[in-house]
Amino acid sequence: MIKRALWQGLIAGTAGGAVMTLGEKLEQAITERPDSHVPARVLQRLTGMPEHPGNQPLPVNWAMHFGQAALLGVLRSIMAQAGLRGPVASAKFTVIRLTNDQILENATGVGAPPPTWPRRELVIGVLHKAVYAFTTGAVADALAARGGPGPGQRHAALRPGRHADVAPLPRKNAYGR
Repeated sequence: MIKRALWQGLIAGTAGGAVMTLGEKLEQAITERPDSHVPARVLQRLTGMPEHPGNQPLPVNWAMHFGQAALLGVLRSIMAQAGLRGPVASAKFTVIRLTNDQILENATGVGAPPPTWPRRELVIGVLHKAVYAFTTGAVADALAARGGPGPGQRHAALRPGRHADVAPLPRKNAYGR
């Protein structure tokens, strides 16, 4: 399962990152909001790379932007492999993506907590991360579905709903096929 989740997650996360970037560029063309250089600044701080004032090098910005998208896609793929699929799983993943960004940005001193942002920036940021999460989820779910239902889905099929008297799947049936 982990091997599948790794390659499928990298694909799903990269697709989510690409769609999010296209959405950001479209939104920026409409709102005239400037590019963010936060991803580059975070990567510079995390790796000890030299920091630059003003605009950051595009390759560094994209390395963090797409690298983070691809790597977090692996987590969404693990969710899908386990049987956590669909819009509810993608909504949960949106929170994970936002949390990941905020931990990195705030721990490095590059960003500030979202409650301190202007409301418009907050709405735009959450919207873009939701686009990423739902796109990544759709791709991860589709790839995982090719392998059939996940262990959680197989367990739920034993008796729909939550019931204390339903035993777990046998260990041999719980993991990868």
